Amino acid sequence: MMLQTEHDFTLPLGYIDKEGRLHKSGIMRLATAADEILPQRDERVRNNPAYLTVIVLSRVVVRLGDVEHINTGTIENLFAADLEHLQELYNTINQVAVDAMDIVCPRCAERMEVAPGRRGESLAIPSTG
Repeated sequence: MMLQTEHDFTLPLGYIDKEGRLHKSGIMRLATAADEILPQRDERVRNNPAYLTVIVLSRVVVRLGDVEHINTGTIENLFAADLEHLQELYNTINQVAVDAMDIVCPRCAERMEVAPGRRGESLAIPSTG
C-alpha cells in the first residue's frame, strides 16, 4: 500500500493575487514534525500564537493555482472561509484526532462525557468550526 502524501483541494472562494487573478485549486502535502515544531521559534508566533497557523499552512500548501511561491503573505491574504477550509483539510489529512472529554456543566455541576463531532485539532492548526 502506498501512502498518499499530497491532497488536492479547491478553495470555496479562492485566492486573488496581486494581478487580480483568481486561484482556487491547489495541493497540500502531509505535515512533518518540523512543520509544526520549527515555526514555534518564529518571532511572529511568539508575539501572536495564532500566527502559527499561517506559517504551518505556508509550509504544507505546495501549490495554489499558478502562484509560484506559497509564503506567509499568500496565506495571510486568503479569505477567512478559505483559511478555515485549509485548516479543516490539514486536520483531516493529518488524521488529528481527539478523544472524548469529560466536562462539567457550569450551571448544574453535572459531569458528562462529550465525544467530538469532528476530528480534533493540531496545536498548530486549531479547528475553526
